[in-house]
Amino acid sequence: MRTRFTARHYKAPASLKNFAEQEVQRLKKYYDGIIDCEIILDYEKQTQVAEIILTVYGQRLTAVEKSEEIRKSITLAVDKLERQLKKYKNKWNKKGKEKPQFIEPKPSEIEEDLE
Repeated sequence: MRTRFTARHYKAPASLKNFAEQEVQRLKKYYDGIIDCEIILDYEKQTQVAEIILTVYGQRLTAVEKSEEIRKSITLAVDKLERQLKKYKNKWNKKGKEKPQFIEPKPSEIEEDLE
């Protein structure tokens, strides 16, 4: 999984980058087909904003969270993505489970075919 990190309007410390990357690595436990991850941190007056965008096969999953602390925003966004990944994986697995049904012919139909 490729990870890109962006901090808007400020320079993020290395400890914050490490924290964000560790939180995102937690998502691999739920689905290992994550292709790309983009972490965008921003602040608007008193609120800290964390936006995380995941690219998986055929879809982009996005979570935006705002709170007073940036670490809390990151954790909440990862939790939201965790729920989205579980739903995505469940939906993807259901697609492959559909099996064609075999309908047994009635005995009268078999006799008609033989004649």
